[in-house]
Amino acid sequence: MEFIIVTVAAGLAGFMDAIVGGGGLILVPALFASFPEAHPATLLGNNKSASLWGTIMASWQYSRRVHLQWRPLLIAGAFALIGSLAGAWSVTQISPNFLRKILPIILVGVLIYTLIKKNMGHAHAPRFGNRTQIIAMSLIGFAVGFYDGFFGPGAGSLLVFFLVRWMGYDFLNASAHAKILNMFSNAAALFLFSWQGHVWWHMALPLAIANVGGSFLGSRMALVHGSQFVRWVFIFVVSLLILKTGFDALAHCFF
Repeated sequence: MEFIIVTVAAGLAGFMDAIVGGGGLILVPALFASFPEAHPATLLGNNKSASLWGTIMASWQYSRRVHLQWRPLLIAGAFALIGSLAGAWSVTQISPNFLRKILPIILVGVLIYTLIKKNMGHAHAPRFGNRTQIIAMSLIGFAVGFYDGFFGPGAGSLLVFFLVRWMGYDFLNASAHAKILNMFSNAAALFLFSWQGHVWWHMALPLAIANVGGSFLGSRMALVHGSQFVRWVFIFVVSLLILKTGFDALAHCFF
């Protein structure tokens, strides 16, 4: 029964991740609820082993329909990978509890800003030329990659927000580019988890297949319905993240 639950959750996570990120909201709690005795790092490793392949599927889907800036993306992707490795190492040295407390406040700010700026992300109007675009995207990739390795919740959604707000992308293009960057940070995290033996490989394949299937459907919906659809999914996911991270922060303070 647990196997069925986490497989279905992997499919739903892939669907949400492909549109705007946030799939960890579904799969991670399902893994922790289904296998409460397992080491947390193992469950997080299984989540990464599924989400990486779903992200690759979404990236392939977007690359066929959206014009991706490959040179800035690959350079920024390398910085996202380095940032994720640095973040994963840092969490072994420093407790991430301070982020647990302030993340809900940051996400509330992101949500309010997105709701107020109704036209933000409707038009695709990149603000920077080639060299500046590489620098800006690399900074975003490293910063969010570090956060992804250090703490993680909402990393994909934060990538979308920064690409829209700072770089002038519409929500569809931001989501497409965020998938590539997220792929690099996921790969770095999965490498570390697998190197330390925190992946159940007998479960990794079915979870990956389910995640890929959900990712295929999610990316297709985003491409068909466009930026306005992605914007509303972004608002929905950020709202869920606020509730989840807010609850986690309160639980950590009082229990």
